[in-house]
Amino acid sequence: MSKTIADLKRGQRGIIKEFSAEVIPLKLLEMGCLPGNEVELVQMAPFRDPLYLNINGSHLAIRKETALNIQIEILP
Repeated sequence: MSKTIADLKRGQRGIIKEFSAEVIPLKLLEMGCLPGNEVELVQMAPFRDPLYLNINGSHLAIRKETALNIQIEILP
């Protein structure tokens, strides 16, 4: 079973593996949400939506529905 950004716990990190470009907004791609980049869950709002992330030094918030479409490999 593959993991997604939505599966991260606070402070946990992962490497972006793959996603469907049709469901990811262009702005996220421009801010570094690309395969091979590291992502860390910094904070989450109540009900886990949105998620506040650090992706290669860029801080951004994304909706949980978007996070469910980005597959990652969780780092130990």
